[in-house]
Amino acid sequence: MTKTLLHLMLLLAFTATVHAKMVDGIALIVEGEAVTTAEIRAVQTQMGVSKEEAINLLIQDRLQKVAMKDITIPEENIDKKISQIAAQNNVTIPQMQKILQAQGTSWVSYRKSIRDALKKEKFYQEKVVASIPAPSQDELKLFYRNHKTSFTVPTNISLVEYSASNKKNMEKFLRTHKTSYAKAHTMTKSIKDFEPGLLSILLQTPNGSYTKAINAGDRYIVYKVKSKYGKTTLPFEAAQGAVTAKWRQDQQAKALKDYFEKLRTSADVQILR
Repeated sequence: MTKTLLHLMLLLAFTATVHAKMVDGIALIVEGEAVTTAEIRAVQTQMGVSKEEAINLLIQDRLQKVAMKDITIPEENIDKKISQIAAQNNVTIPQMQKILQAQGTSWVSYRKSIRDALKKEKFYQEKVVASIPAPSQDELKLFYRNHKTSFTVPTNISLVEYSASNKKNMEKFLRTHKTSYAKAHTMTKSIKDFEPGLLSILLQTPNGSYTKAINAGDRYIVYKVKSKYGKTTLPFEAAQGAVTAKWRQDQQAKALKDYFEKLRTSADVQILR
């Protein structure tokens, strides 16, 4: 899913909780779904886009709602997703509930936002991703040649490896960052020395941030990335996984745009103001 669409989904999940409280004019109606002027301003502000772009994004959101009306998400899927989110943030479900309550978000509205997000994910997988065929090697190589700057990476990474003998101690370390729970080992290595899966994680982790806990069998490991330096362009063979991911991302963005452009040509859109 594109970053812009993901950002919009998160924003709409938030604005939906306050929509009923807003006293504002209706700017347009899309297939019976209202879009208010307040929503348009919110998208403009949060995403830094023009009024026209904000309206187009909100029209797309309403069309997607209509397209998703028959999609159902079992309650156990919502429970599973919430448990995953809690685990990723190293908190329990009761702790999460207290945090949300302190932020003014009810548990019922939070579960609804998770249900809506899962519906959108299912819709996206069924309507967009499934329509994209696998790329050939020639297509990937051409894409690589035309987007080489996207596959430029640092030559070296400086990091700290924290290891704990069990999951409980690692969870305590991630909450407190106290080295009494995990052994620390500072290192600087060439990217050539990292296993591809770990290298991918480290490259995506911002400087100063920690990776997720990795189960290494006899211990749990977390890395803190201190800095990345140097610059090199990966050869196609080494970058093929990233090339495929970037190609698919671009194709999905195009497929999503085409899908909603087709929907919009026959949609009932009434502009009121």
